[in-house]
Amino acid sequence: MKVHFTRVVVGPSFLVMVQVLLLLAVLPSPLFAFVGQRTFRNTHSTPRQRVSLLSSNAEEETVIETPMRTFTKNQPQGTPQWIMNGIENESIITNNDDDNDSTYQRRLLSSSASTNPLLVLGDEAVVGPSKVLIFDTTLRDGTQGESISASCDDKLKIARRLAKFDVDFIEAGWPGSNPKDAEFFRRAQTELGSDNKDDPSSVFQKLVAFGSTRRKNIDVSQDPQIQALVDSQVPTICMVAKAHPWQVTEILRATLEENLEMIHDSISYLVGLGKVVLIDLEHFFDGYKADPDYVLQCCTVAVEAGASCLVMCDTNGGSMPWEVEKITKEMRLAFPKTTIGIHCHNDCGMAVANSVCGSHAGVGLVQGTINGVGERTGNADLCSIIPSLAFHVETQMTCKEKLPELTKLSRYVDEILNRSPSNSAPFVGTSAFAHKGGLHVAAMERNPLSYQHVQPELVGNKMRVLISELSGRQNIIDKMKEVFGDAEDHQKSNRALAILNHVKELEHQGYTFEGAEASVHLMILHATKGYCPPFQVLDYSAQVYDYNMDSASRVLTNFGKQRPQGSQQEEPQGVPSTTSSSARATVKVRTLMENVDTLEIEHQDSLQVSDGNGPVDALAKALMRALQPSHPSLGSVELVDYKVRILDPTSATGAATRVMIEFRDVDSEKQWTTVSVDRNVISASLNALVDGFEYALIEHAQVCMLCDDAFD
Repeated sequence: MKVHFTRVVVGPSFLVMVQVLLLLAVLPSPLFAFVGQRTFRNTHSTPRQRVSLLSSNAEEETVIETPMRTFTKNQPQGTPQWIMNGIENESIITNNDDDNDSTYQRRLLSSSASTNPLLVLGDEAVVGPSKVLIFDTTLRDGTQGESISASCDDKLKIARRLAKFDVDFIEAGWPGSNPKDAEFFRRAQTELGSDNKDDPSSVFQKLVAFGSTRRKNIDVSQDPQIQALVDSQVPTICMVAKAHPWQVTEILRATLEENLEMIHDSISYLVGLGKVVLIDLEHFFDGYKADPDYVLQCCTVAVEAGASCLVMCDTNGGSMPWEVEKITKEMRLAFPKTTIGIHCHNDCGMAVANSVCGSHAGVGLVQGTINGVGERTGNADLCSIIPSLAFHVETQMTCKEKLPELTKLSRYVDEILNRSPSNSAPFVGTSAFAHKGGLHVAAMERNPLSYQHVQPELVGNKMRVLISELSGRQNIIDKMKEVFGDAEDHQKSNRALAILNHVKELEHQGYTFEGAEASVHLMILHATKGYCPPFQVLDYSAQVYDYNMDSASRVLTNFGKQRPQGSQQEEPQGVPSTTSSSARATVKVRTLMENVDTLEIEHQDSLQVSDGNGPVDALAKALMRALQPSHPSLGSVELVDYKVRILDPTSATGAATRVMIEFRDVDSEKQWTTVSVDRNVISASLNALVDGFEYALIEHAQVCMLCDDAFD
């Protein structure tokens, strides 16, 4: 075939272009096929593209080169970070779009994946900040935290609660790593969600199994942990892969090419089985800063193998928000049809900030844990991220309508994991909307938003006014409103001032009322004319007995051991062993009772004795035994915490002690705390116990607690 070249007087650039096009027209088709192929092997010679899109006023051309993809933008001199200006109107060129489309179509064929949040948009990526998917990893990454452990039953409970809160994904564990996670996924197939686990509304459809790429030198179909992911039968897989060259060669001990092959083989195998695959790019940010070329090759291979989401992991937690934002925007340009995710650790205290910055730059999926639990210093805290995105960024999330349940979810997870909730946690902590300064409280009386960025009710929390020596009169008045409502009281201001002065005097002695609101409540009641407490302790005594006077080391060594049969050293008759009760308390109480015959209020005295594991435990049991016959509602009250603090250590054994006791009503789940100070720790404990039981009876008492002088 003879080819004629025609010259047109339009300039040399146009001539060269025409010549190239005519020459390519006569090349054999097999050569076209070879030119169009992509390869991930031989990573340092991967084919590249270079595209120039210059405008008439451009002063300098900027080109970002990535394997298989090229993106360009005009960059005037003096503006080196053009990518920070956004990606809405960037010029993007990609090749092999037909392959990408077929990949999405292949994934959509799976019925179990057709309702997956990552696929419902077809070949459109989820892009923040307008929309973000929430990926919870409390049950997987969260359980790697120190002193955190969850049984299989615990994980099933938390999974149900997370699904009820409408998170998009629940990463429940690594089925190939331990028997407990394998059991969870086996039981989840029948115990989570509806009778049909393929029902889109079932909890099971939200579950994600975690695993790693196939091992070196083994076929993916023969890798046991890959098969464990398949056997889990969950629709979504999150696969971790190394994305830092140093980590690949030194930690994984593989070549860079081997790592790319492992990524490709693992993802393509699972996608071929109808799974939706997210890839956790471990050490992504550190790797990107060290060698962005290789990291982008890992991403390209993952996308071409069928990954639906590229998750950028700040594994060591050392990235800064401005770095995250810049790199995220570059990733959005490089992979416009793929959802970009982020998973941040909190080693620098930046996990929440990095996650929010990432979503603002285009991240469409945020990973984190409830209350930020996790390895070392923890993960990104979803209890901060979700409301921050909802209220301050106006991001659309599936769980946005469930935000009034956020505080309950936070405390539920802490309870199941046997953790003490953080009082200072943003949004969900008991101190998140607590106000102490008098000027602050006075201002909030006029407008609650004067010292709050959102209304606490929006996240299921509530505002609290703290009482302390720094409080003002308005603090006490607000507390009085909680007790008596908004009823008019001309003496309210004077009474509030008297109570405030009493509070300041007590705090000078060592009391603290910030965490003991029940004691403040009772103080207000006792300052009210006519109030009569529902019971009165007339006297008490406590005995402690012990026959073993050995040193602590020998007691601990022999604690709980049974003496050999026939031993000559017998325990004294009538004295318990070290594992039984060691104290006995006697309490005499006077209660108010209604005579069923005369319908009159009468006094009734009760004397009760109880043994316990120490004098305070014995006193609590004796007091409960004396009160419960006349006040059966106390049967649902339990003690959940007991704290003692020495206020003046220099006084040695004569030091004043502060006792704080926390109570809970198991029926209403309401909790309250009381405080007392005394140089006798037993007396301080009894006073805190009495206040706690009295507070419990305020709403449940069967008789009016007003004396006759209330009607004078």
